[in-house]
Amino acid sequence: MGLFLFVGMLWGIPYLLIRVAVTQVAPPVIVFSRVIIGAFILLPLALKNKIFTELSGKWKYVFGYAVGEMVIPWILISQAEKNLPSGLAGLLVATVPIFSSIFASIDGDKSVWHHKRLFGMIIGFIGMALVIGIESFKGNISLLSVSEIIIGAIGYAWATALVTKHMPKVDGISINAAALFITALVYLPLFIWKFPVHSLRLTVISSLIALGIFPTAAAFVLYFILMREVGPARGSLVTYLNTSFAVILGIIFLKEKLTLGIIIGLPLVLIGSYLAGRKEKIIEPAPLMER
Repeated sequence: MGLFLFVGMLWGIPYLLIRVAVTQVAPPVIVFSRVIIGAFILLPLALKNKIFTELSGKWKYVFGYAVGEMVIPWILISQAEKNLPSGLAGLLVATVPIFSSIFASIDGDKSVWHHKRLFGMIIGFIGMALVIGIESFKGNISLLSVSEIIIGAIGYAWATALVTKHMPKVDGISINAAALFITALVYLPLFIWKFPVHSLRLTVISSLIALGIFPTAAAFVLYFILMREVGPARGSLVTYLNTSFAVILGIIFLKEKLTLGIIIGLPLVLIGSYLAGRKEKIIEPAPLMER
């Protein structure tokens, strides 16, 4: 239970750290900083797991995963958090299981249209619409920034579907280490161009380092340990802790307000995401006796 909560917290803190860093640092610098730190932390583990053997013949899928999981979402989320509270950003990312269900359906998973999962998708979208509608009406959010977060969530869902379909048995640490290095190469020119010439506050520097160490590297390692201990079905439930931690940390450390939109929409998004991502057990018919 302790590891379960800790991983949930690790994946809930990037929104807080990004919100702090983006006050002084351009989004490409944030992305490059976190991926290069994370990549070098995961590299020894990936080499131990024989990364080049693991990924042989799979590099086009690794590149696709890097684009969907890191290159596009992390720049969009960093850009969006210039105008959005960290808690709201975390809440919108919680729609990933809903979009994952849609991609799973496209790939032939008919269980997505089970009445409970379909109900979950509807509830989740209603929750998201209420958050966006209430906060927009009150003038608290930028719809462009909301769109950037939602596109990032769709990217996460697509990347997960890509791995599930094409690399289901490939070592996860190897995939993520390679994807982090690919993302670093993509953002290196922008990092050099946008590197700040002014001095940075210690809190900003600390946030960049922490972003690379904890939610980018450590969370991946600990998540795979958690998966081995409790299994993939229960391990995936950690996703639903992320949003709660993002909202709570934003309130505590950044003095963000617990708005009406979040109060109403958060439970609906979490319940909807849980139901949409929950697979029903299929009872297989007993095999025929051999004659």
